[in-house]
This record gives sequence, structure tokens and C-alpha cells, in this order.
Amino acid sequence: MKRAELVQYLDDYLRIAEIRDYGPQGLQVEGRDEVHKIVGLVDAHLPCVEAALEQGADLMLVHHGIFWGPTKLLSGSHGRLVRRLMAADLNLYAAHLALDAHQEVGNNAELARRLGLEVIGWWGEVHGTPLAALAAAPDGMDLDDLTARFEQHVGPINLVQAHGPRQVKRMGVMSGGGAGQIAEAADLGCDTFLTGEPEHAHYYDALNASLNVIYGGHYTTETAGVQALGRHLHERFGVEFAFVDLPTGL
Repeated sequence: MKRAELVQYLDDYLRIAEIRDYGPQGLQVEGRDEVHKIVGLVDAHLPCVEAALEQGADLMLVHHGIFWGPTKLLSGSHGRLVRRLMAADLNLYAAHLALDAHQEVGNNAELARRLGLEVIGWWGEVHGTPLAALAAAPDGMDLDDLTARFEQHVGPINLVQAHGPRQVKRMGVMSGGGAGQIAEAADLGCDTFLTGEPEHAHYYDALNASLNVIYGGHYTTETAGVQALGRHLHERFGVEFAFVDLPTGL
């Protein structure tokens, strides 16, 4: 399909223009006009680019793009990365907060779905956009069963702070670096909170609130959205999609 058609659809579907982020999102590097194969990854560094090219990608679809904060010079490692993308005529499309927030294929909606939970609301605003899912297990779910389900359907867990009830009924889900929202999750009546990476400063937030916290890993919790979005594009347009797993362990 035409790159322009695909990019326009993604921009509209993900509300790229509406959601304020830490840097420009959407098509970050323009490559070839025709897109026959999309390769999804969490990150967009040189090993990721090489892996996408090995898969025959026309477009890399990533969560963490190459623009964050202040403008970076095209020198050093950043310059090598951009030159490699340009030389390969490879399109790079990034969706960060827009993919966290999406209520159909976003990281948090997809994590809740894989765990067999029902999304009942949204919270955890960043730059005015609620990113986190509020999810329910109406009949309750044993904490050990929940963590086993995560490892079966998502990936390895880094850490569990089991300070709450064994029966999980109300859960906050915020992929990536969401440890700072532990207290907010407790205020919403959650008994369990799922996020990516632990932060020492927030260890006692969970303990003091008698809240279970599952740290699924920043990388692992952010594989879900790219995979779900890629499946959506394949089903809608018939374009080939493959996901490349390059875990960081973090």
C-alpha cells in the first residue's frame, strides 16, 4: 500500500496530532513510497534497524522513536542511526504516549485483555491524556494466577510486591515507567497495580497502601501495543506484519 495512505490512517487512528508527547511522533523518517511489509519493535536503535531490515521491512513501527526532548545533532551514534535509516530508504513510524493511551490497541488496553480483565475506565494523565487502564476482575483472580497469566501471555516478570489481598478484583494498568502512579492507583481503590519498572522512591507507596504491584518490565509491558497495532493493520489492509522481540531485560 502507499506509505502516505498508511501514515494518514495511523495519524488519525492514534490521534497523533492531538496527544502531546516528549518529541514529534508519527512518521519520523520518510523512506520508500510503497509499504509491503511492516516490522514492529519496541525501540528504534541500530540493532533494531538491522533486525527490521533482515525481516524485509519497508516500514518500522515502534513505540520508542528517535526524537525526545531538545533537538539532537546528526552526529555520533544518533547520526549513524539516521544515516542508516536514510541509506536503507526505510520508513520509521513512532507512537509513544498515543499508543499507551489507545483504548483498542494500546499497551494498557492490550495488557488488560491478555490478562482476562475488563477495562472499566481510564486515568493516569500525562500531558493531559489519560494513559492508564482501570480494569476489573468481577469474580476475582488469585494473585499467583494473575502473574502466571502475565508470564504466559506477555513475558517474564521482574518483581512482585505482594502487599495487598490475594484476590485481585480492581487493578490499575500502566505500562513502562508508571511507578510514580502507585499512590493514585491506591486512591482509585485498586488492590493491584501493573507497571513496567520499579523505582526505589516508590517502594513504600505500595507497602503503605497495602497494594500489590507487579513490575512486568519496561520493555516487556510495551511489546503489547505494537503487536496489537500491527495485527490491526494486517487485518484492515492485508499488509504483512512481523514483530521482532529484542528484550533489554529492563
